[in-house]
Amino acid sequence: MNIINKQPALTLHAGQSALAMIKEKGLSNELFKLIVGASGGPKWFVLAGLDRYFCGEYFQQRNNNPLYTLGSSAGAWRFSCYGQNEPLKAINRLIEGYSGLSYPANANIQQITAQSEQLLAYVLGEQNGADIVANKQVKSSVVVAKSLGLTRFEHKALQLPGLITSAAANRISRRHLGKYYQRVIFSNDVDYIPFDYHDGIGSKVVALESANISQALQATGSIPLLINGVKNIKGAGNGMYRDGGIIDYHFDQQFLPEQDDGLVLYPHFYNEFKPGWFDKYIKSRFANKEHFDNTLILCPSAEFVQSLPYQKIPDRKDFAELTETQRQNYFRTVASESERLADEFNELVNGNQSTDIIRSL
Repeated sequence: MNIINKQPALTLHAGQSALAMIKEKGLSNELFKLIVGASGGPKWFVLAGLDRYFCGEYFQQRNNNPLYTLGSSAGAWRFSCYGQNEPLKAINRLIEGYSGLSYPANANIQQITAQSEQLLAYVLGEQNGADIVANKQVKSSVVVAKSLGLTRFEHKALQLPGLITSAAANRISRRHLGKYYQRVIFSNDVDYIPFDYHDGIGSKVVALESANISQALQATGSIPLLINGVKNIKGAGNGMYRDGGIIDYHFDQQFLPEQDDGLVLYPHFYNEFKPGWFDKYIKSRFANKEHFDNTLILCPSAEFVQSLPYQKIPDRKDFAELTETQRQNYFRTVASESERLADEFNELVNGNQSTDIIRSL
């Protein structure tokens, strides 16, 4: 696509350490050891072009150094594609399947859950995640929230008070989330978890296996009150498991061990980071940008967002506020237009654009 004479679609922000290394070495794919994906439902369509580029070209040229992925909810589903034997085909299945979701009028939670399960099965393909587990080049970490107390129940009359109570506790202190949820990290490399999860919220690391990968991915996308949680995930123990974004919505921890000189790539919806799901409603709470010192953030420009239908990126409200046809066309249009972000990043990678456009965090 010709991007001359158009407003930039992509903005780039970097922590000080990341910026210095990129200025020195450029944007070789070997610089990046970890890629991070946030929760956010259909917001991810604005990143679809970048995902296609990373799955189909950029990281396929990588040498022997493994790429680690870290995601919750929609981020984890995106990265389940990166870890498959044919990642570009997988991400295209996710784009096609998610944009084409169709529900009966006034669909109930069971019907929405069934659609989510069918979509995941379609995305994982015939291997059903076994190729992700076995992948030695892409090391996957999936964040899930184990529900404690009333949040473990499906019945709205019990779950809703539990959610309200946990949201109120979180408003006082994020650490209080640990009374209501446990962070469970499913990984196919349990000896190297690529972020510091020792933040006062109880956490557990579980091996990602063929027997539990579809359960873990279904759980991390199980939005409370909208999609049923997953019970008793194999290897993780009995209990109710839900959306990983409840705890780690955009993440607020140090990525990679301090002694690691690799960089982090974070394609995101905007240059704003909320630690957990409930923090969306706390205007003053944002992630600590010191945690992004070694991170390059890619996000759509304000001008690009204004050029989209409805002058915004997709969100979950679109399922209620648009007709099915409007929503499907909208999601597909955004996915198509998002190729501009990939084009512009590719220009930087190939040295056709100066890295001076990268802004310091």
